[in-house]
Amino acid sequence: MAYFKDAQEVYDTIGRLFTELASDDELAPKFRQANTIVQYQHEDPDSTITVRLMEDEPTDVDFGETEMEPEVVMTMEADTAHRFWLGRVNVTTALARGQIHASGPVAKILKLVPLTKPAFPRYKELLEAEGRDDLVRID
Repeated sequence: MAYFKDAQEVYDTIGRLFTELASDDELAPKFRQANTIVQYQHEDPDSTITVRLMEDEPTDVDFGETEMEPEVVMTMEADTAHRFWLGRVNVTTALARGQIHASGPVAKILKLVPLTKPAFPRYKELLEAEGRDDLVRID
């Protein structure tokens, strides 16, 4: 059974994480070092989150349709994305197994991966604060 019943739940959880990170005085500048626009395309349920991570620009987050043109696109099931943000997915293994598909400049993709680790505890805290223990206690 999928963790999320619809796109809105994806936006309310994973999307909210991106929105909070965008306004975080400590983490947002680190994410902007990626200097790219990344789009996360999720399946089951279908949902799209696009994030502008440019060094000299504010971080923008769009849900669904967007005017931003992504340079990096990460495609995966929403369940895989959820487990990733909990810190339970090895990106290298997931890419090799086809659980995550990445397109765009390899250097930019590789730069994004280590930037995500500080967000893992934040995502778990966000879920717990929302009373979503069902999403924290998985596997």
